[in-house]
Amino acid sequence: MGIREFPNGSARGKAATLSAFRSPDVSPRRLSDISPQLRQLKYLVVDEAIKEDLKWSRSVEDLTSASVGLTSIEERILRITGYYGYQPWAASYKRDERSRESPAPAEAQMQAGAEGGGRVNRCCWKCSVTQLKKIFWGVAVVLGVCSSWSGSTQLAKLTFKKFDAPFTLTWFATNWNFLFFPLYYLGHVFKSAEKQSPKQRYRECCRFFGDNGLTLKVFFTKAAPFGVLWTLTNYLYLHAIKKINTTDVSVLFCCNKAFVFLLSWIVLRDRFMGVRIVAAIFAIAGIVMMTYADGFHSHSVIGIALVVGSASMSALYKVLFKLLLGSAKFGEAALFLSVLAVFNVLFVTCIPVILYFTKVEYWSSFDIIPWGNLCGFSILLLTFNILLNFGIAITYPTLISLGIVLSVPVNAVVDHYTSEIVFNSVRVIAIIIIGLGFLLLLLPEEWDVWVIKLLTRLKVRKKEEIPEGNGDIASGLPNKSRRTRPSMSSFAH
Repeated sequence: MGIREFPNGSARGKAATLSAFRSPDVSPRRLSDISPQLRQLKYLVVDEAIKEDLKWSRSVEDLTSASVGLTSIEERILRITGYYGYQPWAASYKRDERSRESPAPAEAQMQAGAEGGGRVNRCCWKCSVTQLKKIFWGVAVVLGVCSSWSGSTQLAKLTFKKFDAPFTLTWFATNWNFLFFPLYYLGHVFKSAEKQSPKQRYRECCRFFGDNGLTLKVFFTKAAPFGVLWTLTNYLYLHAIKKINTTDVSVLFCCNKAFVFLLSWIVLRDRFMGVRIVAAIFAIAGIVMMTYADGFHSHSVIGIALVVGSASMSALYKVLFKLLLGSAKFGEAALFLSVLAVFNVLFVTCIPVILYFTKVEYWSSFDIIPWGNLCGFSILLLTFNILLNFGIAITYPTLISLGIVLSVPVNAVVDHYTSEIVFNSVRVIAIIIIGLGFLLLLLPEEWDVWVIKLLTRLKVRKKEEIPEGNGDIASGLPNKSRRTRPSMSSFAH
């Protein structure tokens, strides 16, 4: 704001009128010269008690009720100082006109806050719905993993009563892995917007094996070793079911999580975590106690050794996969599991034939083979592997791992009604220790940082609650004591 230059003589009369409102010792100056004081005035806070005593002061009311824009500040300064013949009634009239034309800043802020709050509420609603869906699917996957794993274990136990051939059953069930890639491609066709032909999708997934794709050399160097480990893991697990009850087999197989951590720490140089070392100790202690529960009989010792060997092969499979191949996408993992089925058909088929003619795994005729049990076991095992490998696309990996732990009580209930298992105190403690170690291994790597942050927030909230309580007591004092000591907050720079 400043003095306008009029072309005619009216400027002199205007200047004469303005000179009557200013002191002769003070020369006219622009408000930009006192901009620091204007900025300080934005942060001026007036005590409530003083405002009550100074209600007659128009300037104090304006300082706290009007907007903090540059024009309103100029108006207040001019009203206080009397620069340039300022007329308060004219300014108030203009301010009233502006308030009629445009909504008040408080109303604008409320509208903006309402719009922003609506956006935040919509985002929170979307996040909550997404999380609820993920948790819902997680519960479904947990139930699927638990039922398929415990069902396949119980069905294998039932199959061996009529068909005592664990390696043949392993070979038969592994052949069903060939369905992994066709099932993945069906999901790709229904879900993906850019549909590819089976050949194009196969070539794209083959890049996982290298630039040259799935060559004969890659097949023998990268796929064949994992085919051997896959067969050993399943065969040792099924052979152990013949020796001991399914509850002990399922709970001892949970130790593979601890073996994965130990091998990853040694081979892959993963981060050391004390809580996982404790979990590994729990797993080893549970194995010893489980062996002691049956009195160290040769039959139970062999069965426990077979399960521990199966868990070790499973851990070695996972660690070597991460070391040699890294992480795989869904299509790449499906193709890899289908390749394992091809390896099983080409190079493992001869072993069941040899075991049959040597009468190690012999059956008199094909009519006595329980094909329903074999196909049911293979379907359940295929479902378990599908949920285990592809379930992370719809839920959290931790929930999937919980399904394996929940299969232990399911097998225990079935064994209680179908077999003569004795749940003595040593066996129950061993099951609890192994289960606790498995749950400790599910903790994320940054769990200690999260716990420290949570404890820090709780301490801060407690400290904030104490001053708030003191402030409530002080607010009950009479207003007269507050008026006797009026205070103005200092200007903020």
